[in-house]
Amino acid sequence: MPFSDFVLALKDNPYFGAGFGLVGVGTALALARKGAQFGAVAFRRHYMITLEVPSKDKSYQWLLSWISHYAKHTQHLSVETSYLQHESGRISTKFDFVPSPGNHFIWYRRKWIRIERNREKQMIDLHTGTPWESVTFTALGTKREIFFNILQEARELALRQQEGKTVMYTAMGAEWRPFGFPRRRRPLASVVLEKGISEKIVQDVKEFIDNPKWYSERGIPYRRGYLLYGPPGCGKSSFITALAGELEYGICLLSLSDRSLSDDRLNHLLSVAPQQSIILLEDVDAAFVSRDLAAENPTAYQGMGRLTFSGLLNALDGVASTEARIIFMTTNHVDRLDPALVRPGRVDLKQYVGPCSRWQISRMFQRFYPDQPAAAGEKFAEQALRVSEQISAAQVQGHFMLYKADPAGAIENVQSISL
Repeated sequence: MPFSDFVLALKDNPYFGAGFGLVGVGTALALARKGAQFGAVAFRRHYMITLEVPSKDKSYQWLLSWISHYAKHTQHLSVETSYLQHESGRISTKFDFVPSPGNHFIWYRRKWIRIERNREKQMIDLHTGTPWESVTFTALGTKREIFFNILQEARELALRQQEGKTVMYTAMGAEWRPFGFPRRRRPLASVVLEKGISEKIVQDVKEFIDNPKWYSERGIPYRRGYLLYGPPGCGKSSFITALAGELEYGICLLSLSDRSLSDDRLNHLLSVAPQQSIILLEDVDAAFVSRDLAAENPTAYQGMGRLTFSGLLNALDGVASTEARIIFMTTNHVDRLDPALVRPGRVDLKQYVGPCSRWQISRMFQRFYPDQPAAAGEKFAEQALRVSEQISAAQVQGHFMLYKADPAGAIENVQSISL
């Protein structure tokens, strides 16, 4: 049979024609599907903009609060429980609802924004035990300005929630996390140190904050270190807390005795400390002692964990140490500290905070009993120093707490202040 006759026979065959038609329809549908996918990808690439924010980013919690503020009509929620401290000091439980994992839509500045919150159940944060999350914003257009506006609004919303409070941070792994709930700022005048001490430190800190250009022009590293030393209970930590409130700064609590703290981790933590925060190293003598005392107790000089003394010195004032930071160190035994730790450049200002003087006790009396005459405070201070010449601010405050509304009783029972 000639080839042309064979082709004509296939053409007239109804089974072959139906199969050929099905193949054609399938091919057309496949091409249409591919074209639609290609068109969707091209549209998203050229006419849509997306922003992904992982949970490890500092702005993640800000954005969740911002989303809950705008996505008020969503019915798929997750709860976040926190604690709120009132002006009276009372603590109450606070429940916040945030959109749960999944897709959400909000109307923002005349645009629909799709928000996708993803949660990886197979991946968790080893430090907190929480699942790994991310949130993705998708909007029409190609301008990034909308995301800058969202991030800025989320940051301002978070700052308003912390307004008037001092945030404490603690080291969790390789990053800083808020510790507990933000505390109500402590007034600087509530901590009564010896005359002139508080003013001197506050002035020095503010001059440092206001003059970064002065340091850069002279090639001086822009960092400042302070050491407060003296007996326990005399107001060192209380003053630092009040100073942070005065400056509107946070406080990063770092324990050098932490056994998981290594040289590299310390250097990293100092480099990623939150902006506008004071780094507080309390009781530095508990971690390291002077090399002159190491002969008596060699193990003490080696420290209590993986952190070495040379690593601490390099983190404070080494080639890789960061700038634009304020470090406060406290100790009850300044004589145990190695001279290399407290030399200028690592500690720029040393201040002794000791037992209360007559002037301090009188001022504390007037703060607790503002309706009493100054003569009553002088009388109380005179009698208190007759009981003991080494009275701490904590002892005086504890005595006043026993006689909150009874200044006469505080004076009459002053002999019990040193108990």
